[in-house]
Amino acid sequence: MNLDKAIELLTQKLELWATSLIKMLPNLFVASLVLILGIYTAKQVRKFIDKKLRKYFPTKTLADLSISIFYAFIIGVVIFIVLRILNLDKTITTALAGAGIAGLALAFAFQDIAANFISGIFMSLRRPFYVGDAIRVKEFEGFVVEMKIRDTTIQTYQGQIITIPNREVFQNALINYTRLGKRRADVTGGVSKNADLRKIQEVALHALKNVPNAIVEDTTFFYEHIGNETIDFKIRIWVNSGERIPYLNFMSEVIIHLSKAFK
Repeated sequence: MNLDKAIELLTQKLELWATSLIKMLPNLFVASLVLILGIYTAKQVRKFIDKKLRKYFPTKTLADLSISIFYAFIIGVVIFIVLRILNLDKTITTALAGAGIAGLALAFAFQDIAANFISGIFMSLRRPFYVGDAIRVKEFEGFVVEMKIRDTTIQTYQGQIITIPNREVFQNALINYTRLGKRRADVTGGVSKNADLRKIQEVALHALKNVPNAIVEDTTFFYEHIGNETIDFKIRIWVNSGERIPYLNFMSEVIIHLSKAFK
């Protein structure tokens, strides 16, 4: 008896499900059509924005983020319409309410990821550097290879690829050697107290005019200290490049020219 009753209940359930499925077939057809057309439309809109409107965004990172958010929004609207057609919108509303509570807990667990994400957005708006710029963040220095919404990748002068979380880039002091387009070199030295100070200044400034890539009009020479045996001077000379390797080569040329002129 129990087995017969169980089979009867199962048969009734299957018949009920089959009847409900048959009744839902038109809605399923319409929902499938809406879903296919919605996804196709979302992709076409994304392509249009990417092709026609990308140039109006301040940075590539911000453009990628905005396009992705807009695409996700359209897909979300399409899914909600599909669920509405299937009369499942109340179910999804209840699920979203529960997801909101879970999301609050996840927000604390993934706060570092959120901080990197928000920092990436702010940096995309402020644009402290561009791809190819020579920068320094904390102890890391090199050329910017790529900036994503969560991290920034630089290549050091030794060829190492380093990925830095955007929170570290945003919250710490950042030096951009490329932005100004030039960099100052400070050279110090000392001369004998019996030397002709005016003559030394004249010889040094004349020699520095011949240093490659020097910005001559910005060069300054002044004496700053009288020591026990020497009078110390400082030279401030600018090079028309902010990158490290040209700067080091320039420093070397400055020293060579000064040494040769003093001899």
